[in-house]
Amino acid sequence: MAAGCRLLVSQLRLHCLRRLSCSLHTHVPSHAQPWAPVFCKAPAFGNKTAMVDHHGQHSYQDLYLRSCALSKEITQLLGNPGNDIPPERVSFLCPNDSSYVVCQWAAWMSGAIAVPLFNNHPLPELEYILQDSQSALVLTERSYAGFIGPLADKLGIAKLTVPSSPNLDQKPKAEAVHCDLDWKERGAMIVYTSGTTGRPKGVLSTHHNLSAMVTALVEEWSWTAADCILHVLSLNHVHGVVNKLLCPLWVGATCVMLPKFCPEKVWEHFLSTEATINIFMAVPTIYSKLIEYYDRHFIEPSIQDSVRTMCQRNLRLMVSGSSALPVPVLERWREITGHTLLERYGMTEIGMALTNPLQGPRVPGSVGNPLPGVEVRIATEVPPKEGSSYTILAQGDVCGTKVSPGLENKEGELQVRGPAVFREYWRKPRETREAFTPDGWFRTGDTVVYKDNSYWILGRTSVDIIKSGGYKISALEVERHLLAHPGITDVAVIGAPDVTWGQRVAAIVTLRDGHTLSLKELKEWARAVMDPYCIPAELIQVEEIPRNQMGKINKKQLLADFYPQ
Repeated sequence: MAAGCRLLVSQLRLHCLRRLSCSLHTHVPSHAQPWAPVFCKAPAFGNKTAMVDHHGQHSYQDLYLRSCALSKEITQLLGNPGNDIPPERVSFLCPNDSSYVVCQWAAWMSGAIAVPLFNNHPLPELEYILQDSQSALVLTERSYAGFIGPLADKLGIAKLTVPSSPNLDQKPKAEAVHCDLDWKERGAMIVYTSGTTGRPKGVLSTHHNLSAMVTALVEEWSWTAADCILHVLSLNHVHGVVNKLLCPLWVGATCVMLPKFCPEKVWEHFLSTEATINIFMAVPTIYSKLIEYYDRHFIEPSIQDSVRTMCQRNLRLMVSGSSALPVPVLERWREITGHTLLERYGMTEIGMALTNPLQGPRVPGSVGNPLPGVEVRIATEVPPKEGSSYTILAQGDVCGTKVSPGLENKEGELQVRGPAVFREYWRKPRETREAFTPDGWFRTGDTVVYKDNSYWILGRTSVDIIKSGGYKISALEVERHLLAHPGITDVAVIGAPDVTWGQRVAAIVTLRDGHTLSLKELKEWARAVMDPYCIPAELIQVEEIPRNQMGKINKKQLLADFYPQ
């Protein structure tokens, strides 16, 4: 395997096939800083490698010039919006390679709002996004042109096809990009929610919102130009776009892009003797699959010792997010690699809000404390009183959290305020108004508690808080306990309707090969680790629990499937 690692890394380290000799000239007006788009920073990094994909290496200069050339084509089609003209929406569908960055930057250079699409979405979902966003143009990488092109034609949307890699026979012209727009409050990107609690909504973030997201993470996680991140996530969610792409490009670091997640390839990078990767971020499902691969292929104790040694030597930061990280996964990963995964909390609408510390103890199951620039509070809704409809249980920022006297360890809704919070749900003014409190805090819809100097997510208020016989039960807490059972590999806990109790705890599980489990056996096991009212009253066994690309489960759909009304 070591030879394979060396070969892969040597291929990734090949010099660019060409060096552009033309110089870059860009004008970034002072009023555009510090929230100008990330492409404005690219000229300063010149020939430094920005990205490595299956086509080779791409410098910051390469990406910038290709984006300039594509931007010129876009403006020829759509015109130059100027400051007083609402920006058009430009959707784009690309693989995980340099074409994605080129399309994103070109849309921004043209003053447009970028709308990333996901190639695994079915055509009806893509059609919904194109229509809902009112996209004026679809950019598509060449290999997807036959897939998305007919849909663009059907909807009467203009389209452009872009290559995945630069044309070696044609050097883009180094034309200046005049950033004369007022970037701060200009719409930058519409990212659609995963739709686990309803129809996907377009979350419109401004350039100011994006820069606030990025700079908070750069500061808190100590990003530098020397970093190199391995990117395996889809590029239509904040986790993949902001945390794993914009952050490194903001500071002049390098992204190594895999076309898709492959456990073998990820382990090859981790264990390379010519290490370049030092940061990795993923969803819990990916860490579970990496553990499964490890258990099958790294059996010898000497190999296991080497794995731990190399992971500790090569990697400085490993992050888990987008869905709750089961404690057994965290503990097993720590046994294998010596790394305690850094858990954080965020949403499409707010970027990242809470994080465990880069330096210092990380508490399993907790999501830490607020990032720089982020204010959070825990609140419960009450009848209006003296102009406020909320009781504030706790409120905090990067300097600390203050708990209201007599309200310690009380559960409530997490609410967030700060420059990273999105501007609006696209074309949904009512939903936008309802998403904020009267005094301007975004309502996350997540139930949390502040205890032991840290924030703990108990789940979505609507689907993860089960009300049974007067008790409020966190489905996520029940799931964490059940995942410690030796026969359970995956679980989703839902509140099944019950005439007597209101709801009853129902556990949908997948079992390890060769294992069986009855409800009686589960209850006997659970009595030792769970409160009686939290123990599942129903057990449903399935071969696989469906998850989206970010590892999230649509519990409303599970309820509809197993308990149709």
